[in-house]
Amino acid sequence: MATGSESQSSAQQIEALVAELEQAEAYEQRLRQVIANAKDQLAAGNVAVALSLLNAALSDIDSAADVVAPTRPTGQTK
Repeated sequence: MATGSESQSSAQQIEALVAELEQAEAYEQRLRQVIANAKDQLAAGNVAVALSLLNAALSDIDSAADVVAPTRPTGQTK
């Protein structure tokens, strides 16, 4: 049977995972919106604008590595 501290630790881990999932879902939605905007620009014949949108998205992906592949503090295991 789990002790109070183990239960609290589990609850904190669940909260952290839920928060991480919410962040990932928001990130996915932003990327989907960028893709939709780029498609609209391509359909309108604005290739340069579409490329600019996609380049900005790639920069965001590069700078958001913690969302794509979260890092764990040293010593923490699965």
